[in-house]
Amino acid sequence: MKLTEILYEDVKEIWDGYLKHPFVSGIGDGSLSLERFRFYMLQDYLYLYDYARVYALGIVKSREPEMMQFFSQLVNDTLNGEMDIHRGYMARLGITPEEVANVKPSIMNTSYTHYMLEVGHNEGILELLVSILSCSWSYQMIGEALNQIPGAADHPFYGDWIKGYVSEEYVACNQSILDTVDRLGEHCSEADIAHLKDIFKTCSRFEAFFWDMAWNMTL
Repeated sequence: MKLTEILYEDVKEIWDGYLKHPFVSGIGDGSLSLERFRFYMLQDYLYLYDYARVYALGIVKSREPEMMQFFSQLVNDTLNGEMDIHRGYMARLGITPEEVANVKPSIMNTSYTHYMLEVGHNEGILELLVSILSCSWSYQMIGEALNQIPGAADHPFYGDWIKGYVSEEYVACNQSILDTVDRLGEHCSEADIAHLKDIFKTCSRFEAFFWDMAWNMTL
């Protein structure tokens, strides 16, 4: 099995729970309140800045120019790709730059990003990528599942969110991460794999907590 397949099998039950979460299902059927989505957008926007910083650590840790370019592209895709979805929604929700600058990150948000940054600072490139993979990969999975719901992608408000995470650009970016994790993990020992599974499961649990935080609007 590829490393990514091993990692997924270890968290499948957690990931299945994402699709049953009321926040996610509310996007799918259009019933999610704008108040909850607005809270989520602000928190996820802050999250993505730290997410990009984790990728930037990959540039610092890389020895080969190709890997530096790989991580540089991921930083750009985050700041000028995924965050564009958020900027568009924030404009529609009337969120001003001043509000973004003054919003307080939730404890869950900070705990999650600080864990990824700790892994990025203290461990290798493979561990860094695995820490971030649960977010990038699960969002594609969620987008693909919601896209199968009749009419969900055509919803006048939430449709763009769904389409963003099944777009050709997003899928290609995520696939590049999956392929790199599998390549770097080809010769991992059993101990290495056990450690990577711990990182992946921790971040997958943080993803579940993030949906809880968004649904309950908890700071």
